[in-house]
Amino acid sequence: MATLLDLSQQGDVATMEDSQIRRDLKLMMPQQLYELWERQQWQSQAIDLERDKEDWGKFSDQERADILWGLSSFFIGEERVTTQFSGLVMAYEDEREEAFLTTQQVDEARHMQFFDRYYREVFGLDDERIQDRLDRVRENVTDAFVKLFDEVLVEAGQRLIEDPSDMDAKVRFVTTYHMVIEGTLALTGQHFILDYLEKNGLMPGFVEGFSNIARDEHRHVAYGTWFLQQKAAGDESHTKQIQDTLAELLPYAAGVLVPPGFQLGDDYEFFGYTAQEQNEFAFTALTRRLKVIGVGLPVAA
Repeated sequence: MATLLDLSQQGDVATMEDSQIRRDLKLMMPQQLYELWERQQWQSQAIDLERDKEDWGKFSDQERADILWGLSSFFIGEERVTTQFSGLVMAYEDEREEAFLTTQQVDEARHMQFFDRYYREVFGLDDERIQDRLDRVRENVTDAFVKLFDEVLVEAGQRLIEDPSDMDAKVRFVTTYHMVIEGTLALTGQHFILDYLEKNGLMPGFVEGFSNIARDEHRHVAYGTWFLQQKAAGDESHTKQIQDTLAELLPYAAGVLVPPGFQLGDDYEFFGYTAQEQNEFAFTALTRRLKVIGVGLPVAA
């Protein structure tokens, strides 16, 4: 009989067919996800970037500007989520969950290291410190990014640091981090960027590294889906909190990747794909996860 891992990418139910998804679907638990992490190690410093340097030299100035803008949110986002994850590690409820959560923080640091190496070796941002590169790249992020990553995520993490036993704070953090930042925003952007680069035979080193990052993040989101399923099943207040957090934050997530000169709701393209295509992909993925969690989509006020 097929397992959840056979049917999905990393246990993430959003990658399954709608016909396979049920409310009582047995999700992968933290121990299984930890063991999966042990089998899937990769080295951010070992990926061959020579062909990527050649490809980068062939792009026009406008193409380079578009790519640098499009990847800025990912580079800075990986740094933000790495530094803001400690509160969730502190909030573990048993040793198996603790083990998995520590792997996720390691993953996020590795993702940031990959982007930093890429910006340094391929894009030529050869500042001495990582922070200097992050400061230069931050010029490209949107107001929606600042709100989501620098304000909401930081506040959610601080609540857990102050009281790791606060379950309301933990539900809000996991909804913010795993459902919105990783599940709705990051994995959507990764899908379209990787599809574009693979179809055009471009930047194979980046494709390899970014594919590894996406694989890690599907595993992370599988944990978030499991955790929220457990909490929604036992407390209606948690169900409402999940919905309220989504209603509050999804508009910000939608605004993170809106290109310069456009506003949320405008027609625009991101790596050759329309805003509608991105929104439909994100909506489908979120709907599948919420179905298994047992939570309906938030209703607009």
